[in-house]
Amino acid sequence: MLKLVTIIGARPQIIKAAALSRAIKNKYADKIKEIIVHTGQHYDANMSQIFFDELGIPVPDHNLNVGSGSHGKQTAIMISGIEEILLKEKPDAIVLYGDTNSTLAGAIAASKIHVPVVHIEAGLRSFSKAMPEEVNRIMCDHVSTFLFSPTKTGFDNLVKEGFDPNAKAPFTADHPKIYHCGDVMYDNSLFFSEVSEKKTKILETLKLEKNKFILATIHRNNNTDEPERLNALFKSLQDISQQHQLDVLLPLHPRTAKLLETNLDPALYKAIKANTRFKIVEPASFLEMVTLEKNCKLVMTDSGGVQKEAFYFEKPCVILRPETEWVELVQCGAAIVADASEARIKAAFETLTTKNDLKFPKLYGDGKAAEFICSELVTYLKS
Repeated sequence: MLKLVTIIGARPQIIKAAALSRAIKNKYADKIKEIIVHTGQHYDANMSQIFFDELGIPVPDHNLNVGSGSHGKQTAIMISGIEEILLKEKPDAIVLYGDTNSTLAGAIAASKIHVPVVHIEAGLRSFSKAMPEEVNRIMCDHVSTFLFSPTKTGFDNLVKEGFDPNAKAPFTADHPKIYHCGDVMYDNSLFFSEVSEKKTKILETLKLEKNKFILATIHRNNNTDEPERLNALFKSLQDISQQHQLDVLLPLHPRTAKLLETNLDPALYKAIKANTRFKIVEPASFLEMVTLEKNCKLVMTDSGGVQKEAFYFEKPCVILRPETEWVELVQCGAAIVADASEARIKAAFETLTTKNDLKFPKLYGDGKAAEFICSELVTYLKS
């Protein structure tokens, strides 16, 4: 029996873990035992516990309850806690997702005591080390033994960084195996698409009409903490809402909500509060987000995951960042990078809502990435 320790801590990781846990339960229950460790990096119930409940993820075996803090303090506490669990559980490998501080902490803790690292979402690059996430993902990749990239671009990035695409077993951190395997989030979107329609009433509750609202998410530090950028983003959303008579739905990350009153221009803040079409709501659950993504007219986001989810449901996307790891979305014309520029955001909106030939090719696999990952680990990891 293969023993895996899965590290989760932020909302996207909790969601991604559902795909692997489901694959293990349905097809590999006799071959893989999964131990789930929740670092507590996202400690708000709306950002964490609700996802366990909705997605049917097993209750974590361990919870570090780290909470918020500086990058260094948060990561240090997680490294110590994860190391202690790894020494106790003695797993065959640690499974890490994405690019958060929980990912980095797991990579450091495991590699120091020679526990093989499995990195899901490997190879993604923004080519901006000013982003903490970029540093986290690069460092994790370079101590991993098994690297599963959701895209061909991610796989190619790893090859450019020196990983051998033709490596033969046995695999180690010094001799890793890289894969282009498809995206576990695509697995989830297919699986939960029908479930969401039956289990959520968010469209009715918020009085939203299909294809007549913009879904927006804003949470990255440089967008929320820098008043100039935050004002540009909200001014763009406000203007588009009024000029096009469209609802804007903004499920707001808790840290962003706290900054609106202090970082937004008072006149803009007042105008937004007076705009009945500008709906600022509490963070949406995963199933609610699926419903919103399926039924909106367009997505505006600084979230990497939401960019992809928009694509899965064939919705155009305005990317509120200076770059994206999901370059395929831009290359096929389904998304436009607009950063925090009013002019670029409005131009991107016009372009994407007037195009009649948007294409959404199958870039992210066949919906069975998690099963493939399990199969490879069972084949090559020695229990």
